[in-house]
Amino acid sequence: MKFKVSSLRGARVLVTGASSGIGEQMAYHYARFGAQIVITARREKVTEKCLSLGAQKALFISGDMSTESDPDKVVDFALEKLGGLDYLVLNHIGVTRFAVWDGDVDHVKWLMKPNFFSYIQMAWRALPSLEKSKGSMVIVSSMAGKLSNPFTAPYCSTKSALNGFFGALSHELAMKKSNVSISLITLGLIDTESALNAVRGIITTPAYPATEAALNIIVTGATRQLELYYPWYTYVMNLFKDWYPPLTNHLIQNALNYDP
Repeated sequence: MKFKVSSLRGARVLVTGASSGIGEQMAYHYARFGAQIVITARREKVTEKCLSLGAQKALFISGDMSTESDPDKVVDFALEKLGGLDYLVLNHIGVTRFAVWDGDVDHVKWLMKPNFFSYIQMAWRALPSLEKSKGSMVIVSSMAGKLSNPFTAPYCSTKSALNGFFGALSHELAMKKSNVSISLITLGLIDTESALNAVRGIITTPAYPATEAALNIIVTGATRQLELYYPWYTYVMNLFKDWYPPLTNHLIQNALNYDP
């Protein structure tokens, strides 16, 4: 399916994790395309800029995705204010350290709440509306969900869970002849402030622009593609991990500055 900018004009979109980084950039792109947007954010100025860029509607709601109630609250807010949904774009993450795992099991359990359980909760809540609109879910995951990386054990666990669950759900929806598509997004290192602060002095891999990543994600969802790998090397590394495991491990471990 070829991407048509006009297909997003008036589209009803919920984007989570839009205070900064990739989520913020997605909100701005959707605004330029004339969409109606609800975002989860800590700052109202993101919605103000969306309106100035051409969004037909731009609203924000705060939410703690580690709670049981807020994921449903956010979806219900979007459904009420927009009258339904055409795109559910899940992008939020919980805070975790980039460090050797210290045995903190409670942190892993907690991180699963915002990074995984809230995603499946919101997907289920939005599914009836997406069925009516022949809509799409866009699930922002990571290379860490395809290829385990050191210093990210809790984060890798949550992203692997996302890939497994939504990969299975995509099959089930297709087998049911559902109108809803699911696009799984595999991202490498992106030049967001939070990502660069976490890996500064440790990772030598170049970071790619958030605004370009955001646009690629939007096009993937709009054209109902099953997957996106961004940037290019994420796809190559995903192939190499099965073809040449020792080489893959060597590349991963030597891309990090680590002195035990």
